[in-house]
Amino acid sequence: MGAPKGAMGTPPKPVLQLVSRLHPEMRRRHRAAARAIRDKLWREDLAHWDKVDKPAAIEGHRAIQSVDVATLSDAELADHVDRCAQHVVDAAYLHHKYTIPACLPAGDFLAGAIGWTGASVGELMTLLRGRSAISRGFAADELDTAAKAITRSDSARAVLGSAGDPESVLAELTAHPEAGPAVSAYVEAVRWRCVGYDLGDKAAGELPGTLVEALRTSLAGTGAAGQDDDAALQVMRDRVPAQHREDFDDRLAEVRLMYRLRDERGVFSDGWAAGLARRALLEAGRRLAAKGSVDDPEHAVDLTAEEVRALLLGTGTGPSAEAVAERFAWRTTMTTSDAPPFLRAAPPPPPPAEWFPAPARRTAEAMNVFLDSLFGVPETPNSDTVLTGLAVNTGVYEGTARLVDGSDDFARIRQGDVLVTRMTSPYFNVVLPMLGAIVTDRGGQLCHAAIVAREYGIPGIVGTRDATRTIRDGDRVRVDGSTGEVHVLA
Repeated sequence: MGAPKGAMGTPPKPVLQLVSRLHPEMRRRHRAAARAIRDKLWREDLAHWDKVDKPAAIEGHRAIQSVDVATLSDAELADHVDRCAQHVVDAAYLHHKYTIPACLPAGDFLAGAIGWTGASVGELMTLLRGRSAISRGFAADELDTAAKAITRSDSARAVLGSAGDPESVLAELTAHPEAGPAVSAYVEAVRWRCVGYDLGDKAAGELPGTLVEALRTSLAGTGAAGQDDDAALQVMRDRVPAQHREDFDDRLAEVRLMYRLRDERGVFSDGWAAGLARRALLEAGRRLAAKGSVDDPEHAVDLTAEEVRALLLGTGTGPSAEAVAERFAWRTTMTTSDAPPFLRAAPPPPPPAEWFPAPARRTAEAMNVFLDSLFGVPETPNSDTVLTGLAVNTGVYEGTARLVDGSDDFARIRQGDVLVTRMTSPYFNVVLPMLGAIVTDRGGQLCHAAIVAREYGIPGIVGTRDATRTIRDGDRVRVDGSTGEVHVLA
């Protein structure tokens, strides 16, 4: 805003301060920043989410989900794919519409509390444990109900404990006269939720082994979340100078109120929409594979909506099966590690909060702290046997490392495994109840993996940078939440 074309980087302090005083839009935004803090505008956003946007999103998802895509004509299916494509766009917008109300109160609390107590972000974030039920799984209630129904039936427990293939086990459980309704409700709740950010990631219903293992884990009673620790809160509050305790209490109350929005905005928007779009594309893929237009139904995920229509109806020019197969191969073999670290140049840090006029300083500081806590990782050395990152929850756990690069790897996760991955998303929630610990390459104290480790009360180390390159699938590892170290044992 106000910068010359092609400018990059933070302007010099005098320039920024001059523009802040003279540019009408900058002045308007600074007034808005002050009002946001003064009037706690995020509360209005949360109310609108709860009363308007979330119910409307759920209604929209269910309307699309109610369509039996297998019964549609080719023309109707092409129209349905168009509808799903727009639905994904709308859902992604909805997700990010709520980014600031989800993030600003957290950053505001941390910015104040760090200055008053000298505590680390990790210490302070434990005060939010138990405040985001959705982070324990978007069907946590349905999973718990299904597990309890199975527990009450000897025959259902026998089915779940059998050595049959997961698809057959799940089919028997959903048809079971006693436990069937509850298990079916769980399966339906997760069936068309993508377990990643992309339509190329499988939906949970395509991973019967993962769903069966989640039921077994829930039946065993593992994965319980930690509870609020009133004693820890009192200790932290005692570190706050008396003149700031009321402000500390106020900021903590606001972030506790808003905390669930962080994951809810994804779970009820693009994660569900992507799964429904994937369902439509896979149906198109089955038809196109039968015609020889694609080599595999899965390849249809790499078509645009316009290309699906052209290939289904024979109108216009669509890509060849070979070209689509090349797209699929490229997408499924390349990873984020293959991308350049930066586009054009390394992004500069945001301007220090004190450079802004008084009305904007608090929001600037809040967002600076939030972003640093979301992405900041330590630059500590790693070795072939010891990796260091940020400890996001206390405790020590030893278990089998399970490397997860994509949704295809979820089926290999078993109860008590240590998830080792580049990063997690809210859509990993279908496997989270099984885990004994979490280790990631990326992310800071406010990343999704850190949130769920605290919610489940399991050790977590994030931001190791090298875990997926150093740890082999099946290695025995020890995750130490007190030191922030991951030891490769064997």
